[in-house]
Amino acid sequence: MPPSPEPIVQARELSKIFLHGEAEVVALDSVSLDIQQGEYVTLMGPSGSGKSTILHIIAGIDRPTSGECLVLGADITQFSESDLSRWRNEHIGFVFQTFNLIPVLTAAENVEMPLLLTSLSRSERREHVEVALRIVGLDDRMTHYPRQLSGGQEQRVAIARALVADPDLILADEPTGDLDSRSAEEVLSILRALNRDFGKTIIVVTHDLKASQYGTVTRHLDKGKLLPRQPAAAPSIAPS
Repeated sequence: MPPSPEPIVQARELSKIFLHGEAEVVALDSVSLDIQQGEYVTLMGPSGSGKSTILHIIAGIDRPTSGECLVLGADITQFSESDLSRWRNEHIGFVFQTFNLIPVLTAAENVEMPLLLTSLSRSERREHVEVALRIVGLDDRMTHYPRQLSGGQEQRVAIARALVADPDLILADEPTGDLDSRSAEEVLSILRALNRDFGKTIIVVTHDLKASQYGTVTRHLDKGKLLPRQPAAAPSIAPS
């Protein structure tokens, strides 16, 4: 029987301590976590539980105080800032709660941003952008500016931007936090389709139990500690 592949994410004894004045605030306390390629993992927990902190470490946006984080076999905690930036652009697609679209750029121009650091030609970039916006159902909004889009459409543009460079991991930090329930369902259905139909490994941070029903694995954090693994809740939603 062939050996199972290494997890795409291997976090080992990760701790993160922030200074608040003279006080130390423990955001993560010796967290170890494996995520397999092709999983859709939901990280849940109350505010301050450490779930966004570990997501940011996996994305290379933040560094741990101690421990190691191997992503795609590389310990990203040892990268220089320049190497980390290049690695992140090649391997990570990140979706923020607040969309982070540039208001003076069209939807297509916003989605194209990660590709400007690649060697793709202008026509190749255009093709990638069209495909990404088609996947999220917004290929008819390419020339629209963020102010001309609804909140749900803005977040779908942000997802298109996250996937346009075909990353190994798509990470989303409270992606439905600023959306109404209908728009939230649309966004979560897109993330589920990216996992199910395109095999993307997805990690979503949320405090919303309903959002966890779209994934395949749910992990809970509390006060910086990772609780034992459990299956995701059975979906109560109709398949898309």
